[in-house]
Amino acid sequence: MSEVEEFLTSEEELEIVQAIRQAERNTSGEIRVHIEKSSEISHYNRTLEVFRMLKMFNTKQQNAVLIYIAVHDHKFVIYGDKGIDKVVPENFWDTTKNSMQSQFKQGNFKQGIVNGILKAGEELKKHFPWQINDEDELSNEISKG
Repeated sequence: MSEVEEFLTSEEELEIVQAIRQAERNTSGEIRVHIEKSSEISHYNRTLEVFRMLKMFNTKQQNAVLIYIAVHDHKFVIYGDKGIDKVVPENFWDTTKNSMQSQFKQGNFKQGIVNGILKAGEELKKHFPWQINDEDELSNEISKG
C-alpha cells in the first residue's frame, strides 16, 4: 500500500466527505480535498495545477477552495479561487490553517482535515451564503494523486 492509501482509513475518508457536505450546506462555496505523496515543484504551484486539473476554476462565483496535502512532504496548502480573494482579508485562511496544523502536529490527520473543512465552510458562509438556487458544482469526494 502507498503512503497516500495508508494516510486515511476508508471510514476517515467518509467522515471527511461528510464534513464537506456539512460545510457546503451553508454556503455556495465549493470545497475539495486532494491528497498525494509529494510534489517535485513548490506545493503552492502544485496546488494550482491540481485546482486546474479538478476544474475548480469553473464554479459560477469562483468560490472554490482546495485543501492540498502532500503526505510524504508534511505540507499542505489551502487555496481559494479569485472570487474569494476579491472579498476577504489577506489573512483569511490563517484560522483555517492554524486549526488544521494543530491537529496535524498531534498526528490527528483526519480531524485536522475535518476541522479545516468546517472552518472554511464557516468563513465562506459569511461572504458566500447559500442561496435557494445553489447547486453542488463539484464532487465532494477526496481526489488522490
